[in-house]
Amino acid sequence: MPTPATAKHHPHHDAPDTAAAFRRLAALPDGPERDALRDEIVEAWLPMADRLAGRFRSRGESFDDLRQVAALGLVKAVDRYEPELGNAFESYAVPTITGEIKRHFRDHMWTLHVPRRVQDLRNRVRYAAQDLSQTIPGRQPTVAEIAERAHLSEEDVRTGQEALDSFSALSLDAELPGSDNGYSLGDALGAPDPALDTVVDREAVKDGLAALPDRERAILYMRFFDDMTQSGIAEELGISQMHVSRLISRSCGRVRDEVMRDTEE
Repeated sequence: MPTPATAKHHPHHDAPDTAAAFRRLAALPDGPERDALRDEIVEAWLPMADRLAGRFRSRGESFDDLRQVAALGLVKAVDRYEPELGNAFESYAVPTITGEIKRHFRDHMWTLHVPRRVQDLRNRVRYAAQDLSQTIPGRQPTVAEIAERAHLSEEDVRTGQEALDSFSALSLDAELPGSDNGYSLGDALGAPDPALDTVVDREAVKDGLAALPDRERAILYMRFFDDMTQSGIAEELGISQMHVSRLISRSCGRVRDEVMRDTEE
C-alpha cells in the first residue's frame, strides 16, 4: 500500500504523491485512524509549505513565523481538499498557503492601517522597481519609469512609494540619518507650549489694562513682566512701597471686575 510520502515525477521535488492517501482519507470516518493519516499527509507536504514561506522571508517577518503560517495554510488545504473533483492537491494547496501568508502580512504586519488598494500599489511599485534595477544598474529607477513598467499613473506610483515606508513604524528612539551625536526622532518632536495656557487670560485682561491710568499700567508691567519687587518699583517711581502695594491691589481689582463684567455680558 503506498504511503503518503511515496515519490513520483512532479514539477517540484517537494510534491509527494498523496493521491491514494487522500482517497483513503475521504473514505475514513472520524477517529484516530483518520487523524493519523491526515497528520501523515500534512507532514509529507510540509517541505512545500516551507518553500512557499521562503518566498516571503525578505519582508520583515521571521522565517520561523512564516513557516508556522504556511503550515496553518497547509492544514486548511488538506482539510478542504476534495479529491473527487479530479484536481491535483498541489494546484489547490499552493494558492491556499500563499493566501494565508498574505493575510498574515495584511492583518498583523502593517504597523499603520493602510487601505487594501494602497497595499496593492505598494506591491506593484516594489516589483516594478526590482525589475528595473536589473536593467538600469547604477541608479534608482525614476517615477516615470516605474509607472510605465507597472502600468500605473505617476501619482499612484508616489502613493505606492509612500506605502513602502508604512510597513513598520520607526521608533522615536531611533537615531536620525546623518546624526553623529545620538540625536533621535523623539528629540526632534516639539512639546506643548506652556504659554498657550495664558493666551486666553491675556486676551481677557487686555481691555481692562488699557483702561488703567498710565502709572498703574506701568506698575503692573514692572511687577509682572519685568519681575521687579515692590521696593524696586517704589524706588523707581519715588513713592513708598506701601503705596505701590495699594496701587497694585486696586489695579488688579479693577481689571478683575472688568473681566467679570465682560463674562456676565
